Amino acid sequence: MQLIWKTVLMMLPFVLMTYGMNESMEQTQAGEAEMGIKSAPFGKTKEGAEVTAWTLTNKAGMTVTILDFGGVIYSLEVPDRDGNSANVSANYPTIPEYQEVRPYFGSLVGRYGNRIAKGKFTLDGKEYTLPINNDPNALHGGLKGFDQVIWKVKPFESEDQLGLILTYTAKDGEEGYPGKLDVTVKYIVTANKNELTIDYTAQTDKKTVINLTNHTFWNLGGAQGGSIRDHVLRLGADRYLPTDGTLIPTGEVASVKGTPLDFLAAKPIGQDIDKVTEPQFNGGYDHCFVLVDKEPGEMSFCAHAVDPKSGRAMYVFTTEPAVQFYSGNFLDGTTGVGDYKYEKHSAFCLETQHYPDSPNQSAFPTTVLLPGDTYRHTTIHQFDVE
Repeated sequence: MQLIWKTVLMMLPFVLMTYGMNESMEQTQAGEAEMGIKSAPFGKTKEGAEVTAWTLTNKAGMTVTILDFGGVIYSLEVPDRDGNSANVSANYPTIPEYQEVRPYFGSLVGRYGNRIAKGKFTLDGKEYTLPINNDPNALHGGLKGFDQVIWKVKPFESEDQLGLILTYTAKDGEEGYPGKLDVTVKYIVTANKNELTIDYTAQTDKKTVINLTNHTFWNLGGAQGGSIRDHVLRLGADRYLPTDGTLIPTGEVASVKGTPLDFLAAKPIGQDIDKVTEPQFNGGYDHCFVLVDKEPGEMSFCAHAVDPKSGRAMYVFTTEPAVQFYSGNFLDGTTGVGDYKYEKHSAFCLETQHYPDSPNQSAFPTTVLLPGDTYRHTTIHQFDVE
């Protein structure tokens, strides 16, 4: 009988997925799990395209569900210090909500993550114009960026890891960007420890710009855990990019020392958040933090976040030069799974990336991709308890 109930509990996420996941899962006691990959229908887009959810389970207590729509990390369940598992990724119950409300919950973002000033940039003397979707700027790839397309998915599994290979080809001129861009994103779950790696590669047939990232909103106390102001955060960033009133970098690279943006030593997110008073940030952090100097493409420490109540901790390592730390300042009560309302500061993002508006700022690390070259970016999320 105990074995039967254990099997039922293990199948519960799969069953809920099949019926649209309209209710949030109750916390379950984490334990030894059978490693594997499952897929199930996840409704349809507004246009009628069918969406599939893929669930990856490792042996260490982590379960990750990823949608082929937008490459969304729909849920990521890890145990707390008492062994109770909960989803720590903000989500919506249906695909039309991802299309209409669009805070980029869990999404892959491209072809260019973050902002490009006035939706314009120039390559080799030719000006390109992008849709303005964050007035007066272009944001996160445009009106139909990579968060709004259905990716092809191929699962894989070995003794040490399991995962998904997602591919998408953006057409030359799609959302205003030059070049046909072939993108591959691998979501890799380690078999025996709670680690998720996101590995990005891309090739183009024409000179273009690219800046890929993932936009998961985290709450280590549980996706419906309320405020993240008590989360303790440390960043491997000694500088940041000041911005104008529309969140476009001014070109200056400033020290975090002596500012509310100094997370070199761990501190609660809420400790200095009310000292961020510039109106464009809406009462919180939405800054590009420059990681401590390293060689281009070198893997390094990015962030360490801990929820003191649950003990859940997350380490982030990346090959990217920067991370956009966003404290959910513009969340305004949008309704997620289980009718939970995501209020201001109820989740945070750590978007590993190149700098915003780099195509217009020659002093920034280049985001230009040439034919024959390969764009590469890897970010690792490690989960533990403290």
